[in-house]
Amino acid sequence: MPDIHQTAWVDSGATLADDVVVGAFSVIGSGVAIGEGTEIGPHTRIQGNTTIGKRNRIYGQSSIGTDPQDLKFGGAPTRLEIGDENVIREFVTINRGTEHGGGLTRVGNSNFLMAYAHIAHDCFIGNHVIFANAGTLAGHVTVEDHALVGAFTMIHQFCRIGKYAFTGGGTIATQDVLPFVKTVGARPPKTYGVNTIGLERKGFSKDVIAAIRRAYNIIRTSATLREGVDKIHQELPDVEEARYLADFATDAKRGFIR
Repeated sequence: MPDIHQTAWVDSGATLADDVVVGAFSVIGSGVAIGEGTEIGPHTRIQGNTTIGKRNRIYGQSSIGTDPQDLKFGGAPTRLEIGDENVIREFVTINRGTEHGGGLTRVGNSNFLMAYAHIAHDCFIGNHVIFANAGTLAGHVTVEDHALVGAFTMIHQFCRIGKYAFTGGGTIATQDVLPFVKTVGARPPKTYGVNTIGLERKGFSKDVIAAIRRAYNIIRTSATLREGVDKIHQELPDVEEARYLADFATDAKRGFIR
C-alpha cells in the first residue's frame, strides 16, 4: 500500500503504485496516476488528468497538473504527462495543456527542475534538461534534450530551445535558442559562442565540437539563412550535429537568436 501521511488527502479517483510516498498535507486529486518509487513531498498539490511515471522525487510546495493560465481555457479535460526519474524542487509549477493547443503538456525523463521553475500549458520538455531557479516558459514552448535553462530565464510562447543549448541567467528569449550554443542577455539577447565546456562534459569529441563551432559561425556570418544552411551542408555533410543545427535554424518560425 502507498505510504500516505495521515494529514495528506488522496482522492478515491487517483491511482498510486504500492510504494508511492505522499508527504504531509499534500493533496492528490481525481484522475492523477503516480508510478512506482515516486515520492511526493509535503504541501504538494497534484490534480487533473496527470500521469507521473516511476522514481520521481517531487519536493514540497509544488503545484502540478493545475489548469492552464490561459483566458481561453474552457475547462476541457486536458492532460499532463511526466516521465521517469525527474527531480522537481520546491514551488515548481507545471500546467496541463489547452484544448486549442493540442491538449497536452509533457515532461520527459531525468530532468532537474530547480525551485520556482514554471512550465506552462502545451509545453514539451525532452530528457536530461536542467531548469535553474525560476526558469520560466510561456505556453507552447519546446525544450529539447540536454538543454540548460538558466536562472530567471524567460522564454516567449511558441519558441524552441535546441539540444544542448545553454541560456544564461536573466535571458529573455523571444526567438528560438540555437542548439549547442550559449545564449545570454535580456533585450536583445545574443549568442556567445558554442557551449564548449558543456559539450565536453557530455562527451562530445573535439572534432565534433570544432564542426559545431564552424557551423555556428557560418550561420552567424552568412548574408542569408539559405546561404548559410547550404554552406553547412556542403562543408560538413557527414557531421550529424552540424546538419541538425542547420535544420533547427531553417525550421525556426519565429527566427532565432544570433
